[in-house]
Amino acid sequence: MKSTRFILPVLLGAAISLSGCSSSSDEEKLALANMGAQQLYERAKQSMAAGNFSNAAETLSVLDSRYPFGPLSHQVQLDLIYSYYKASKTDEALATIDRFLRLNPNHSDVDYVRYMRGLTNMDADNNLFQDLMGIDRADRDPEKSREAFNDFRKLIEEHPDSKYAADAHKRMVHIKNRLARYEIAIARFYMRRQAYVAAANRGRYVIEHYPNSDQVQQALEIMVSSYEELGLEELKQNALKTLKLNYPDSDFIS
Repeated sequence: MKSTRFILPVLLGAAISLSGCSSSSDEEKLALANMGAQQLYERAKQSMAAGNFSNAAETLSVLDSRYPFGPLSHQVQLDLIYSYYKASKTDEALATIDRFLRLNPNHSDVDYVRYMRGLTNMDADNNLFQDLMGIDRADRDPEKSREAFNDFRKLIEEHPDSKYAADAHKRMVHIKNRLARYEIAIARFYMRRQAYVAAANRGRYVIEHYPNSDQVQQALEIMVSSYEELGLEELKQNALKTLKLNYPDSDFIS
């Protein structure tokens, strides 16, 4: 009985709390429903200024749905893209970005929208917990990084004079290193499985596709080891020669 008397108030408290949350949510929806376009936009801007991007995105989404062709429509969509990005709502951000690009291909802010597409995809490839803990998961699928690289490349090709072009280029360099690390991680996996042909091919892929990345030395070392295991002396010597020329301090050079 003692246990029951203790649990009952707790459960009642939880129910009241949940009821309060539901009521608060209903009141919020009712408040939004009674606001005009300018009121909604001001509310969204206040949320953005306060760093509450989830609330801003919710308000802007209501505004975008209710007034899709209003005088604020383009700016609302641009703010909505940014709010979704800051709130880490990747799918919603990308959907809004793609809709904007499809419907407004000649808009003056297309370069910004394409830049935001790159940032969104790049952010989706990051893992905050792993970064905080110093864990390098280079072997995770880099599909989002590839998409981000293509987004930034397209921005630079189509808008070379954009104020976002320089930063996009820097981010492409970072992404190249990320993609090269992935290839090296897979190559090392093949090495452990004694799949030396596959390992050598991964190393060669890094040399051919990411020659300016920070993984070239490791790629060459993997190629040297793989060719040695395969008994391919000429290929080994070619890789070793390149390694000596560019990385004379490598442990692989006797």
